[in-house]
Amino acid sequence: MLKGKHTVTEIEGIRCSVIETGASEERVKFLKEILEFNGYEVKTEKEKAKDGSALATSVLGVTDIVFSAMINLYERKLRRKDGHILNPAYWNQWPDQDWDVPYYQVER
Repeated sequence: MLKGKHTVTEIEGIRCSVIETGASEERVKFLKEILEFNGYEVKTEKEKAKDGSALATSVLGVTDIVFSAMINLYERKLRRKDGHILNPAYWNQWPDQDWDVPYYQVER
């Protein structure tokens, strides 16, 4: 989910801004579609347990190392495929919220 912390890590041998860790396959697919639509190159990698075995969750990042999902979302720079501006309710996939309501009117 959205946090103000900006983390850079290496995914597939390329330094990336981390968008989300511990993401399920469905969540990775959802975010990857949004970010690629907005012109970002997305990299994903399965997370590893302490013993080195692969987990069911993934790390998702973009190759633009100055990218911050939170800043871009609240500055209204990200768009959905239907052309509407992305808001936190849509980004976080909150089903009980109206996705066209501005972020400052979203109640959670």
